[in-house]
Amino acid sequence: MGSDAIYTMFGQNTRELGWFVKAGMMPEQALHTATTNAAELLRKEKELGAVAPGYFADLVAVEGDPLSDINVVLNNVRWVMKGGSVVADKRKK
Repeated sequence: MGSDAIYTMFGQNTRELGWFVKAGMMPEQALHTATTNAAELLRKEKELGAVAPGYFADLVAVEGDPLSDINVVLNNVRWVMKGGSVVADKRKK
């Protein structure tokens, strides 16, 4: 997910997660498709698609349970780390 964002508008590609679920995937499957499966398809599975030492990973924290409701990934992002730096922090303080 996202390798074709230039065609679907950067920042809008997370909408695919909702479409995956509407097409019949469980939320966990949709998240797996967008991360681990995508890294494998790009032949980057040894550097992308996992949170592990030596991997390049951007992280998001959401309010809610994305395994119960994929929409929290689309609408409830509260914190973002990109390239090792926090770039967004919308947590209640």
